[in-house]
Amino acid sequence: MRVLVAMSGGVDSSVAALLLQRAGHELVSVFMRNGVAGKSAQEKSCCSASDARDAAVVADRLGMPFYAVDYAAEFGALMDHFAAEYRRGRTPNPCVLCNQQLKFGQLFRVADDVGADAVATGHYARVVDGELRLARDANKDQTYYLFGIERAALARTLFPLGELTKPEVRALANEAGLVTAEKPESMEICFVTSGDYRDVVRARGGGGTPGRFVARDGRVLGQHDGVDGFTIGQRKGLPALGTPHFVVSIDAASGDVTLVPRDGMSANAMAVAGVHWLVDAPRDGQPVSAHVKVRARHAAVPAVITAHGTHARVEFVQPVTAITPGQAAVFYDGDRVLGGAWIDGAE
Repeated sequence: MRVLVAMSGGVDSSVAALLLQRAGHELVSVFMRNGVAGKSAQEKSCCSASDARDAAVVADRLGMPFYAVDYAAEFGALMDHFAAEYRRGRTPNPCVLCNQQLKFGQLFRVADDVGADAVATGHYARVVDGELRLARDANKDQTYYLFGIERAALARTLFPLGELTKPEVRALANEAGLVTAEKPESMEICFVTSGDYRDVVRARGGGGTPGRFVARDGRVLGQHDGVDGFTIGQRKGLPALGTPHFVVSIDAASGDVTLVPRDGMSANAMAVAGVHWLVDAPRDGQPVSAHVKVRARHAAVPAVITAHGTHARVEFVQPVTAITPGQAAVFYDGDRVLGGAWIDGAE
């Protein structure tokens, strides 16, 4: 097939391209520019000029056409959403939206423009019989970030790394002499170049409402400069109260940030919105047993999902801590990804 390969300048996308070439596919590579640059040499975006150079070097070594496409406006919209969510007292996950809207949205338009049959990325995930499945390397699995892909797009999506571990990927890159073989991973949000997400929030409309730290019984525990500085489950940056306390809720309108001891962090259920199914959707009100992941690095836990249209209630078999509005909740059945939604709040 002719395949459009999304190149990030990292080792994963480089090896994805290598494997597709070895399989005999005709490849066209594309690098997505986000238009973000750090203010100093220490402030580096993962879509930086050096990453574009590395992607171009790999493309040249593999003999692929290489294009760098400007998505500054689209990334700007993601950044606006990111800042607005923090001002609302929510904790956004821009990587999920980026995959949904750009990598598996805009890239398919580029694929159509160049006559490509499929789009490939370096994500650790698998597609089996048209369904999204967990990667073999559980520590690297990235399906949490992919639940928003359109179901129909999965038929045109390739994840060459889905059966590999990270050490195997690096070994393949070294064997092929790729410049990215030992390149460190980028773990941060690509447009947060300073390392402090609040810089982005405050540069795009200012910080959130200042207000009070309060206990659940209404006692005032201190003051803060803005709700954008906090997320559910946070412990650092809070008043010294003698015992560890954590953020359990954020009221963006009043500015109140509620703190509780560790044993007050759990909830038995949550409300979610924007439900997106990657399998046949259940009937409204039909309970679905699944495992649900509420954070990228959290283990999926047993739950029952009852959906009505694009809204649902998720009831957990055991209480779950740090349920965070704005984060994704992704539904699994074994290694199958059933779908996901956006967390509105704990119940």
